[in-house]
Amino acid sequence: MEDQKKTILVIDDDENLLTATRDLLENWGYRVYTHKRGFGSTVAIDLVKPDLVLLDINMPGLPGDRLAGLIKSFEATKNVPVVFYSSNDEDTLRKAVSDSKVTGYIPKGDLYELRQKVKQYLGRS
Repeated sequence: MEDQKKTILVIDDDENLLTATRDLLENWGYRVYTHKRGFGSTVAIDLVKPDLVLLDINMPGLPGDRLAGLIKSFEATKNVPVVFYSSNDEDTLRKAVSDSKVTGYIPKGDLYELRQKVKQYLGRS
């Protein structure tokens, strides 16, 4: 059943958060890849072919909201579900989702919500 695992790519500039999120998601049964910066993310998405991308908004150089636009503009990555995974307040996240036309958002810090929303966005019960 290993080949039926859903694949998640987490893009964030915080290495500690990447490690913690990867460990949690792997413990919950997902295959997880991480990418530490906005630059090069579209290549990583094309290589990994994730079922879901968790994307931080607040990254230096190429913020997640701008990166989401790039992801959606390339043929190879435009259909990949992108979810903002951010510590921004929920009003800001809702606006960013609307402006960027991504799938949704998950606030950082609430592990129950992370687990539930990842399942929801991946269509798992």
